[in-house]
Amino acid sequence: MNTNGNIYTIVYSAIIVILVAAILAFASSALKPMQDANIKAETISQMLDAAGIQEKGTAASNEEILDKYAETITEAFAIDTTGTAVRTLSTDRANIELIDGLKAQNKNIKENEIPGNTNKKNIEVPVYKFNNGTTVIPVYGGGLWGPVWGYIAFNADLKTVAGAYFDHESETPGLGAKIKDDPAFRELFKGKVADFQAKPALSIIKGAKAANEVDAITGATMTSKGLSTAIGAWLKAYAPYFLANAAPAKEAKGCCEGKQEHNCGGDCGNCDEHKKAEE
Repeated sequence: MNTNGNIYTIVYSAIIVILVAAILAFASSALKPMQDANIKAETISQMLDAAGIQEKGTAASNEEILDKYAETITEAFAIDTTGTAVRTLSTDRANIELIDGLKAQNKNIKENEIPGNTNKKNIEVPVYKFNNGTTVIPVYGGGLWGPVWGYIAFNADLKTVAGAYFDHESETPGLGAKIKDDPAFRELFKGKVADFQAKPALSIIKGAKAANEVDAITGATMTSKGLSTAIGAWLKAYAPYFLANAAPAKEAKGCCEGKQEHNCGGDCGNCDEHKKAEE
């Protein structure tokens, strides 16, 4: 074959392209188990941080992260739009099962909120319960430059936020990226009380004052707004579950706490005596 001819050049180029494609495909296939393991460990480390079990960034191998999860998780399951558990997620160390594909679920959540939409999408979102009493759920949405996501942990009352961890794909360093990089921002979520009968149940706004409001990041308005929208949409999807399983409000006793007369029939003039009488 004439090595200077066009046919030789075309055949040679085609062979090189095929070989390179084959090598890349083989490398991708060979590396996929390792990539999947890294993604699983990263996801779990974010949940453990939100739950207050193990701070993300703690020197730990993938295996150690999975060990910690298996040691501390008590129950994991998926729920539907009614808040009903539809399937159990394996927590066995050898077969840890997580629900990923949050982007697809986020699309379904958003489409279900379209006014007049009668073709409701199936939603299957995860609930992770840990032995320190926290319940962890994911959130996902759009920031300024790309997707933002994270995990929010609730105390046993399923109202009070125990912690949160957020991540992003391409938010601005020093501004929107603070949702991940600034621990002080995530600390603002602790102790906040989500109101699952309100819309949104928990929000990020400037000058936050209410118990279900978190102060926005200065200079990162769009990222803060995007994350707030994501949290609001996902907590609304979880609302049926949280409302059905939240701890009931404690009934106040007597005039000092409930502004009512004690059982002893007194006029609440001396609360200490009335309390002793009731005890």
